[in-house]
This record gives sequence, C-alpha cells and structure tokens, in this order.
Amino acid sequence: MDLEMVKYLAELGKLKFTDEELEKVGEDMTSIIELMDKVKEIDVVYDPYLDNKNIFLNDLREDKNAKSLDTQKLLSNAKNQQNCFVVPKVVE
Repeated sequence: MDLEMVKYLAELGKLKFTDEELEKVGEDMTSIIELMDKVKEIDVVYDPYLDNKNIFLNDLREDKNAKSLDTQKLLSNAKNQQNCFVVPKVVE
C-alpha cells in the first residue's frame, strides 16, 4: 500500500503518524490485505444441515403458558414498595 493512501486513511480516521510510523502502518496494512486475499481464495460452502448439528429441535421442551408470581408477594420483603427492588450501588 502506498504512503499516500496510508496518509489519506489516517486523515479519515483522524490519526497522526510520524513518517516512520506511516511506513510501518503501510507495511502492516499491506500484510493484512495480502492475508485477506488468501482468505478469499478458500472455497467455503455453507451447509445448513451441518451447521448447529448438536441442536435437535425435537429435544426442546414445549412452551406452556403458566401463571406468573404475585407482585405483592414478590415485593413483600423489598425496602421500596413502588414495584421495584433497590440494589446496592456497585459503581461510583
């Protein structure tokens, strides 16, 4: 990758580099692009039957409608009775 392209990309990314750093970044970007070109050469075919082969839909439980818990009972031991729980502060 030429230095002008690296300077342009650095400008777009609002990055500042010295001349030595620009050369190093250019070399790194060139090696990354070469690696991605090699990855593109790999023949990959997606097979949905082989993907997620350990999940069997027949083994899932049936989804059933169930009665939810009573709000008043849940909040009976809560300090705040306004339909919420107060938890200790963990971040200051």
